[in-house]
Amino acid sequence: MGTLDRAEPKAMIDEATVDAYGEDEQRTGLFTMLEENLALPFTTTVLGAEVTVRGVDLTPDGKIVALCSRGHVRQSIGILDLPLPSPAPEGAEWIEAYRHRAA
Repeated sequence: MGTLDRAEPKAMIDEATVDAYGEDEQRTGLFTMLEENLALPFTTTVLGAEVTVRGVDLTPDGKIVALCSRGHVRQSIGILDLPLPSPAPEGAEWIEAYRHRAA
């Protein structure tokens, strides 16, 4: 995912937050873009275990999380901490834009 040039994440963030006022609305705008554009489900490896990312969610405390499963076990992982597979799923550039914003 390191193929985005420096201007692209900024433009993506601007697109997602164009009508947003304040941090909460900006985060909601970015979450909406993730929810609409990230191709799900996809598999990735977390701490050496393969998991399936089945969705994304916005927690009550304002964190964007990936909804992961492995068999019957379910766990939410912060989207900023989620390792992406190679090749990354379609729409993963929105995760990279969110990481760029958080940096």
